[in-house]
Amino acid sequence: MMTRARIAPLALCGAALALLAGGCTTTGRIAPVDVVRYHLSQPIPAGSVAVQPQSPGQAGPEYALYAGAVSAELARMGFTPATDATRADYVATVSFDRMDRGQIRTRPPVTIGLGGGGFGGNVGVGGGASFGVGSKTRTVYGTELAVQLRRRGDSTMIWEGRAVTESLSGQPGTQPVDGAARMAAALFKGFPGQSGITIQVK
Repeated sequence: MMTRARIAPLALCGAALALLAGGCTTTGRIAPVDVVRYHLSQPIPAGSVAVQPQSPGQAGPEYALYAGAVSAELARMGFTPATDATRADYVATVSFDRMDRGQIRTRPPVTIGLGGGGFGGNVGVGGGASFGVGSKTRTVYGTELAVQLRRRGDSTMIWEGRAVTESLSGQPGTQPVDGAARMAAALFKGFPGQSGITIQVK
């Protein structure tokens, strides 16, 4: 039986949030993806696989982005897409969540310094001052993608994985269309991966 501990998205995203809040937010860098997988430590031969939403309520355009990205990764590993789940070797259920985690104030990309100077006669302005130009308040979004792979014949869950990342509004990776393929690629990196070990994919 596969054992696992519950994943704490906030803990996994701590490093990502620190990265976002740092100076790299002004350079357009994307936060890494934290990934953890669990499996039975047995070979998983390729076969036909049907991709379905874990919850019927998630079926829709946004789900289609993540399901398409998961299907593409499975196909890359040799799994054949199946439209009829009753005839597939495996069923992969997909779930996703996108959460507003609050706001942060980014550091200004430009700092202007004013040095001391004289203004006629003996009147001088000493010291110096500097101030930032372009600081913004941005929303932090947390995104989570989870996949469970089951054998259709006996419904045994043989593999599951979860990928978590964060992004800032107005920065690359904020919209699902930007991040679905990236998160799916991170989730299946080195499939099946080390069970219970969290990795960070940049």
